[in-house]
Amino acid sequence: MTVPAGPLPASFPTRLQDGYRSFRDGRFPTEQSRFQTLAEAGQRPEIMIIGCCDSRVSPEVIFDAGPGEVFVVRNVANLVPPYTPDGELHGTSAALEFAVVALRVKHIVVMGHGRCGGVHAALNEYVPLTSTDFIGKWMSLVAPDAERVRNGPEPDPARRQTLLEHDVIRRSIANLDTFPCIQTLTARGKLTLHGAWFDVGLGELHVLDRQADEFVVMNG
Repeated sequence: MTVPAGPLPASFPTRLQDGYRSFRDGRFPTEQSRFQTLAEAGQRPEIMIIGCCDSRVSPEVIFDAGPGEVFVVRNVANLVPPYTPDGELHGTSAALEFAVVALRVKHIVVMGHGRCGGVHAALNEYVPLTSTDFIGKWMSLVAPDAERVRNGPEPDPARRQTLLEHDVIRRSIANLDTFPCIQTLTARGKLTLHGAWFDVGLGELHVLDRQADEFVVMNG
């Protein structure tokens, strides 16, 4: 189907118009055959990344990923809820189901980051943005972790924030393990779960060593 070209709605952001034209004139011509293959054969990424929706931490940018290389789902504070087959709406769980069962990814990476607003809301007193308080309800998934860090021995607020950001990653990995399909595939060695944390200011990636249960800075 051919769609005729015409003037865009005046309200469509100029920044996106400029960015798209740059993409069409620059990157797209060099990767056109790859896009064509993806369009015809479908996607087959081996890696799924569960990241935060914060605009500063795009996984595709951080990992210099090309089209079709990573399957990404983003939400507030990179949280994975526990397996809950209750018939309700579950966006992150739906993305997991598709990535694991349909795409058969080999790796799932939960990637948190520094100065996360959702984590800050969970750790500190805050005024809900609306009467529904979707953020507060979502961050209640890590309420026990927030309480533990809040009442712990660390006196420095910035360090407490980082500690909880790390614990949110651990909590999400633990919740991944509650999904039966993930349990089965990890037991068979066909799927591996990972944790990572990105320092926005320094551009450093810290990877979770799950055996030692500590984050290690990845050398550049």
